[in-house]
Amino acid sequence: MLTLPVRLADRSRTPAPPTIPGAFRGSSPGASAGRPFHHGAMTPTHKIRLATADDVPAIHGLIGSAAEWLQKFTDQWARPWPDKPTRDARIEQAIQDHLTWMVADGEGALVGTVTCREHGNDMLWTPEEQAEPAVYVSRLIVRRDRAGLGIGSALIDWAGLHGSRNWGAEWIRVDVWTTNNALHDYYKGEGFEHLRTLQFKNYWDYPSAALFHKPTADVDTDAAARFSSVEEASLVTR
Repeated sequence: MLTLPVRLADRSRTPAPPTIPGAFRGSSPGASAGRPFHHGAMTPTHKIRLATADDVPAIHGLIGSAAEWLQKFTDQWARPWPDKPTRDARIEQAIQDHLTWMVADGEGALVGTVTCREHGNDMLWTPEEQAEPAVYVSRLIVRRDRAGLGIGSALIDWAGLHGSRNWGAEWIRVDVWTTNNALHDYYKGEGFEHLRTLQFKNYWDYPSAALFHKPTADVDTDAAARFSSVEEASLVTR
């Protein structure tokens, strides 16, 4: 999974972002590009909604730009895991299963994406851990020109609150790319505990095997409130 470590972010600006299908336009004053994303404010500044098949190109674009940036300091996403067809099918399946969410700012511009699921990967998490209610967060990506605004951190809080409210999750859990030490430090800075890093005979068998978690009781509900969930029935269509 991925949350880009904003403390190491490249703050360079990128071209104007696309507008994601279903995002509201002009719904939140002050939510335009470049405004700081402060914790503690209750007024929603971003919309979050379930992804649809129309969002696949946007998700691929986020992954591609993140992968290019990551190569500056890690081998994460240097190539799709385990290969492109399997990676792409995994993205599409998560959308079909209503696990992937898209984030837009108040102008309807794409900001990021996150995937949240109730059950973890059996290769990584023990039966005892799987028996504990948790939200497993993956593919959390924030657009590079929004790095440093605290969006990724607040999305973690939103995911924790989402899991807590919908299935009683007591933990937020992530598997982090094994060799991305900067990302390990990022999660520790977000209050996560490093449980263990699994070692596979072949590194490429599962290269995202550093496991972290933190209690949903530690969620910053004010930060999570920056995202207003949009019901599918009320989405604005293209």
